[in-house]
Amino acid sequence: AGTKGRQCSCRRGVGGGCTRRGTAMKPRKLKELESLLQQVDVFEQPKLLLEQYPTSAHIAAHMLYTIHTTFNDIESKLIGDLGCGCGVLSIGAAMLDAGLCVGFDIDEGALDIFNRNAEEFELANVNMVQCDICSVTTGKLSKTFDTIIMNPPFGTKHNKGMDMAFLRTALDMARTAVYSLHKTSTRNHIQKKAEEWKVKMEVIAELKYDLPASYKFHKRKSIDIEVDFIRFSFK
Repeated sequence: AGTKGRQCSCRRGVGGGCTRRGTAMKPRKLKELESLLQQVDVFEQPKLLLEQYPTSAHIAAHMLYTIHTTFNDIESKLIGDLGCGCGVLSIGAAMLDAGLCVGFDIDEGALDIFNRNAEEFELANVNMVQCDICSVTTGKLSKTFDTIIMNPPFGTKHNKGMDMAFLRTALDMARTAVYSLHKTSTRNHIQKKAEEWKVKMEVIAELKYDLPASYKFHKRKSIDIEVDFIRFSFK
């Protein structure tokens, strides 16, 4: 995720580069999914301006398992993953038998890692697109995806308002629901926007997001941020 970029460019052929489902068989239990996602490679040199904080396997697994088992919004669905980074959400959704999961990110390096992850798991039902999703004219993508999943930038410091830009784009692209992580401190603001946009907002869970010391200016090894896991759907 970021604020400046180029036009969209597809990184793999539709459906990925494989013709078989591969070694990542569908996990039947939450712990199995989390264990598999712990094997996903993450950012080697995260970029501060893009707020490149990896989504932990623990949070990703709980998000995806809930979306899958409670709402049935993954299996056989066309899924978009905005600001996908190294692809942990897309890969988890693919393991849960998404019809196709397409990840969008501005950063070529992140997508290189995502592509490597997808190849290592031999997943045929993932694809990735390099672009600044918030600057792309979304008319062609409007209501294209059944489900949008994302862990957008929190919209702090240099990226103020980016969280809401991602959400607005996601709501335009989704037919059924958007699942997203947002700082709990912004809940009231997001609720007002949801009402303004005439969408239903449901806080599914309150999480502690363990933000690792990814950058030199971080003095502590990690810091916990209170985060809402939210489902947005259409009234």
